[in-house]
Amino acid sequence: MMELRLSNNNVASSLMCIITISLLWKAIIWVWLKPKKLERCLKKQGFRGKSYRILFGDTKEIAKMVRQTTSKPMEHFSNDFVPRIFPFHHQIIKNYGDRSFLWNGPTPTVMITKPEEIREIMLKIYDFPKISTPLLKRLTNGLVRLEGHKWAQERKLLNPAFHMEKIKLMLPAFHASCNEMIQEWEKTTPETGSQEVEMWSFLHNLSADVISRAAFGSSFEEGRRVFELLREHTSITVQAMQSVYIPGSRFLPTKRNKREAKIVNEMESLLKDMIQKRQKAMENGEAAKDDLLGLLLKSNLEGVQDHQLLHGNYKQQQFKMSMKEVIEECKMFYVAGQDTTSSLLVWTLVLLSKHTNWQEQAREEIFAMFGHNTPHVDGLIQLKKVNMILHEVLRLYSPVFSLNRKVSHEMRVGDMVLPAGVHVNLPTIFIHHSEKLWGTDAKEFNPERFSQGILKATKENNMCFFAFGWGPRICIGSNFAMMEAKMALAMILQRFSFELSPSYVHAPTIGFGTLRPQFGAKLILHRMYKL
Repeated sequence: MMELRLSNNNVASSLMCIITISLLWKAIIWVWLKPKKLERCLKKQGFRGKSYRILFGDTKEIAKMVRQTTSKPMEHFSNDFVPRIFPFHHQIIKNYGDRSFLWNGPTPTVMITKPEEIREIMLKIYDFPKISTPLLKRLTNGLVRLEGHKWAQERKLLNPAFHMEKIKLMLPAFHASCNEMIQEWEKTTPETGSQEVEMWSFLHNLSADVISRAAFGSSFEEGRRVFELLREHTSITVQAMQSVYIPGSRFLPTKRNKREAKIVNEMESLLKDMIQKRQKAMENGEAAKDDLLGLLLKSNLEGVQDHQLLHGNYKQQQFKMSMKEVIEECKMFYVAGQDTTSSLLVWTLVLLSKHTNWQEQAREEIFAMFGHNTPHVDGLIQLKKVNMILHEVLRLYSPVFSLNRKVSHEMRVGDMVLPAGVHVNLPTIFIHHSEKLWGTDAKEFNPERFSQGILKATKENNMCFFAFGWGPRICIGSNFAMMEAKMALAMILQRFSFELSPSYVHAPTIGFGTLRPQFGAKLILHRMYKL
C-alpha cells in the first residue's frame, strides 16, 4: 500500500515537472526564441530597427518619449505635430526609412509607408486581419473587431442601415442635437458680445447625443448612463493597454478587473432592455423605426426570411444575429460613432479659427444655399467649399491616425516577404503629411487642393488619402460622420463667427483611438444672427 502511494506521488510529481517544463519552454519561445527568429528574417530582407529587448521590446521607450513630448503644449501653432504624438515612430522612419520596424512587446511591427504596398494589404483582408486583444474585444466586439465569414455576414446585415437614403432620414436627429448645443451657447452669449467656449467637451457630448437620437431614438440625457459606463470602460482599457498584455491576466480578481466586469454587466443589461422593447414592438406589428437600431433589427429579420426562402428550413438559417451580437453592434455605434466625428469637428473649428478667410468662404456658401433656414440634405451634399475644408481637416488631423494588421501566414507584399507572426502598421497620419506625396505644402492647411475632388488631389493615387480606411473594410459609418459634421458646421456658421481664444494652447494628442486636443479647444464665439 505504501509502495502504491509512493508510486502515485512520483507520477504526480513527474507530471507537474513535465507541465512546468512545458510552460517554461513555451514562455521562452514567446519572449525570446520567436522574436529573435522574426528579427533575423526581417533583417535578411533589409528591414532595420532597434534590436529586440526581452519581453518589453520598444514599449518602455515609446511610452517614455510620448510622456516627454506631451508633457507640455507645442510652442506655437503648427500642423507638424506627428513628432509630438508619435516621437518614436517618427524617429524610426527618419533613421531607417521605408523598410523599418519597431517592437510592440515581443512582436515586431513593420512600418508600411509606400501607397502601393498599403493598397495591397488593405485589399487582402483575409490574409491581413485586424489586431484585436481580449481587452479590446471586451470593450466592444462588433463589426470593427470581426474577421472572416463572420465579418462578411454582419457587414451585409448592417450595410442597408448606412446607405445615404437611410441617413437622410436621420437628418432631423442631427438637427435637433446641434440646435440644443447652439441654443445653450446663445443663452450665455450676449447678442452684441462674445464668450469663450471650450469646444471639445461640447462637441464630444454632441456626437454622443447624435448617436443616441439617430441610432436609438433617445436623447443623450436618457442614454447618459450608457455613455458614462462606456467612458469608464474605455479609460480602464486604455490604462491596461499601456503595459504589455499578459495572457490570462484579465481573469485575475484585481480591483480593475472586478470593476470592469460590473460595468460590462450593467451596460449590457441596459442595452438588452432597449433592444427587447424594440423587438417586442416590431413583433406586435409596429413598423421598424428609421434609426440605426430599427434598421439593424429590420435587416436582421429580412436576412432570416431571405435564408428561409432559399433553404426552406428555419433550422438552417444562418443570418440572424443573436441578442449578444446586436448588443455588441450597439456598443460599436456608441464607441466608433462618437469620438471620430467629435475629433473631426473640433479640429475643423480650430483650423477655421486660425484661417478666417476659409471660415468666411464656408459661411458665404452656407448662406447662399440655406440663408437662415434649416439646412436640408440636398443642400448639404452640394456644399463644395465645406466638403473641401472637411477633407483637408481629415488629411491633416485624421481622427484615426494609423491602422494595424497582423500577418496570419507568410505573405508576399511587393518585393518583401512578411513572416507569420509579425504585425504591420499603416501610418495614416504619416502618409497624409508626406511632402513626397503631397508636395512642399503638405503640412499647411490648404482646402483648395481638394477643389477638383480626392482623385485629383492625390494625383490619382488614392492611397495617399484614406481617412476612413479603404477597400472592403472602409468605415461603414463614413457617410453618417460626414453628414453629421456638415450639419453641425452649417448651423454653427449660420449663428456664430469664432476665433482662437488667447488661452488656447495647441496640443494634439492621442485619446482612445482618435486625435483630440490635450488641453481642450477654447474659442471665442461672436453672435451673428438670432433665429
